[in-house]
Amino acid sequence: MSVQYRADHIGSLLRPADLLAARVNGTNSSRLRSMEDQYVLKVLAKQRELGFQVFTDGELRRRNFMSELTDAVDGFDVEDSIARDWDAAQEKPKVASVTGIVNRKLKRMHPLTERELPFLKLHSPGDIKILLPSPTQFPAIAFKRGVTDKVYRDHSALLWDIVEIMKQDVAQLAAEGVKYIQMDAPRYSYYLDPKWRAWIKQEMNQDPEEALDEAIAADNACLDAARRRGATVAIHLCRGNNRSHWYAEGGYDAIAEKLFHSLRVDRFLLEYDDERAGTFEPLRLLPKEKVVVLGLISTKTPRLEKSEEVVRRIKEAAKYFPLENMAVSPQCGFASTAEGNLLSEDDQWAKLKLVIDVARRVWH
Repeated sequence: MSVQYRADHIGSLLRPADLLAARVNGTNSSRLRSMEDQYVLKVLAKQRELGFQVFTDGELRRRNFMSELTDAVDGFDVEDSIARDWDAAQEKPKVASVTGIVNRKLKRMHPLTERELPFLKLHSPGDIKILLPSPTQFPAIAFKRGVTDKVYRDHSALLWDIVEIMKQDVAQLAAEGVKYIQMDAPRYSYYLDPKWRAWIKQEMNQDPEEALDEAIAADNACLDAARRRGATVAIHLCRGNNRSHWYAEGGYDAIAEKLFHSLRVDRFLLEYDDERAGTFEPLRLLPKEKVVVLGLISTKTPRLEKSEEVVRRIKEAAKYFPLENMAVSPQCGFASTAEGNLLSEDDQWAKLKLVIDVARRVWH
């Protein structure tokens, strides 16, 4: 098969310091928009200079990878939050407010990417990649007992209302000619990790296997809205990435067969940057017509991986899945939240150059 985009990246890029400062200091919206525009032009040019064939705006306009939904949809109380992150040192959840709590019936006010797509259509040097959060991301972090259940009876009811909103946007993106639609879905890592499977039972009052089945159905409902129109659709799976931290661990073994055969995507972007991701063996369960994008280069640390080591690992993965149906990328974005991971912009571009170099070396 012909594999597009041998060199891929998840999408988010580090925000320049003055852009972050402008947001913190309450810079007026027209000035802030102008700054965003100029920096998006720069990151588009840099991606082209490095040799990428598909382009994102680095999520430079977002507060975090989910904020385009929470900004476009009325119903989130951003002042409220629940425990959601895992503190590995303390072995307990910790509180982090990144979305807010749903406290009223959700209502889509405008398209999720209305601040992003028009500019990209005018200025992208090539195919556009748009990133959207999976609807499965929100019930676990935006449903609060005593608040949300006054509007939505349970997590499932909230999930399917978000699905209906997301379907509109995915269909619109495909209709407008977006070539590559990626859904970011870190919640699947819950089903890999015993502590989070227990959390699903205790805090969400759901059976983990039933919740996994529902998550797949929800994502498929969104992705199918694009597939009918011929866009490349992909899903990105990770184990947490906020400020170089993580919240889940475990190989794909526990969910690989169900996930790989049930999700109706063209490309799986899989985290494989350290031992927490397990082995490549679950790749043997991938249908051969799929493309797997190996996330072998870490966005969590400034240490630059050696090209030879990345190539060696690709060849190791090829023992379980055809090399011709693979691509390479970092394991996640560089800035899942606006504050970004703990490395510099120079580190970021060096790692993205490595992605290009490895892809050329392996697939010529």
